[in-house]
Amino acid sequence: MGSVRKIIGNTAIQILGKFATAVLSIIVIKLITGYLGRAGYGEYTVIYEFLAFFGIIADFGIFQIAVKEMSMHPANRNKIFGNILTMRAVLACVAMVAAVSAGFLIPKYANTAIPLGIAIASVTTLLTLIFGTLSSLLQVALKMQWSVLAFVLGKIATLAWIIFVVKFWLPNNPTTGFFQLLIAGIIGGIVMVTLTFFAARRLEKFSLRFDFQFWREIFVKTLPYGMAILLATIYFRIDVILLSLMRSNDEVGVYGVAARILENLSIISIFFLNSALPTITRLFRDNHEKLKKLLQYSFDFLMMIGVPIVVGGITLAYPLITAISSPKFASDLTNGFYGSDIALQILLVAMLFAFLANLFGYTLLAGNQQIKLLWINSAAVIFNFVSNLLVIPIWGFRGAAITSVASQIFVCIFGFYFVRQLIQIRFTFTTLTKIILAAGVMYILIRILEPILCETFGSNTNLLILILFGGTAYGTTLLITKAVTPEMRQLIARK
Repeated sequence: MGSVRKIIGNTAIQILGKFATAVLSIIVIKLITGYLGRAGYGEYTVIYEFLAFFGIIADFGIFQIAVKEMSMHPANRNKIFGNILTMRAVLACVAMVAAVSAGFLIPKYANTAIPLGIAIASVTTLLTLIFGTLSSLLQVALKMQWSVLAFVLGKIATLAWIIFVVKFWLPNNPTTGFFQLLIAGIIGGIVMVTLTFFAARRLEKFSLRFDFQFWREIFVKTLPYGMAILLATIYFRIDVILLSLMRSNDEVGVYGVAARILENLSIISIFFLNSALPTITRLFRDNHEKLKKLLQYSFDFLMMIGVPIVVGGITLAYPLITAISSPKFASDLTNGFYGSDIALQILLVAMLFAFLANLFGYTLLAGNQQIKLLWINSAAVIFNFVSNLLVIPIWGFRGAAITSVASQIFVCIFGFYFVRQLIQIRFTFTTLTKIILAAGVMYILIRILEPILCETFGSNTNLLILILFGGTAYGTTLLITKAVTPEMRQLIARK
């Protein structure tokens, strides 16, 4: 269980870091949505979603392949990392040039701030990709605390510049301030890369390497998984792009708030699975029985985190959106306006299935079954694209959100099917039943307390109290039902 303790510890550090950056991100969303309004935030969202499409060309699954290769061949870690760092830097530069060029060629974006915004924000994406590559070395050593620290300080630097622009420099000029908000991301990226570089150098005295034979070998290994990641990015983000081309920027802005919240939450499963990947890879090769136990444990852990987020998020979607952004983004159903809270409620369901889809995807990666991921994601892209074309003109962002749920269910079902073919795993649902019970207790308590607290406290205070009491009820019920086992408590206590 030593490796499990390390995985939990490494994941816990990343979750704590993500919690800190999520708080910072909430402040950023609050400032930007109030400053730019729905249409302006719509353009802001399109810029980063557009860059994500091209950024995945540079990513291409190289982080996961790097972690896997360095875990399997520790003696060659310096060579592997130096070459992968160079590969990714070159790919990132090519991808960003392509993104900027494409942004200026799309007619719908011609008279907006989007093309120039893409050019500015491409620097942030480039820095983020380099940061991710440097973090892979820390991930292998399970020393992600340094990467997390760099990420948090980078977010603080970004937030500081945004506050300066919004509150002091250009408070009444969002047209000019829009581009300064993008520059804020560059400032944060520089901080992240600088700090992570020095932390990684303490582990390994690496340098850029140009072993083209090695590049070819890595590219061949990465190609199926990279294509799968590329396709996953398309079906995960195509909704925003299609919304921007088929509907108004106002609607993109409304959907963008919920999508950004989901993005911050979804990364939790990636943190855990990145920590688990070296162990899953080793057990896939050496011991399938222990692998089944680890996958069952991973399933329970992801559900233990995901289910309360879904239940609590759906229950408190309206006050959450009002607190995180501004009232203009929340629903006004009496006037027929569907807001970000509706999008959030739907997308949270997609997040839960994405947790499981990621678990099955990483397992297939560990078993060198990237080609199966490619087939799954190819089918998901076709399904997602066609569905969005059909429903967005009718239901707008609500149709896009429902399509996201359907796509994640699709990927989850086929991911489990292929994993089960490899290791004949059968998941037990004893712990999941207790998790659902605990989430039900949390839901009932929130519903009972909400009208009482609304009469006593302001909306934001009311929301914090509800989250605190709901979380306490959930955790207590898990302990009473022994969903959190003594062994699990021991592992967490040691970390």
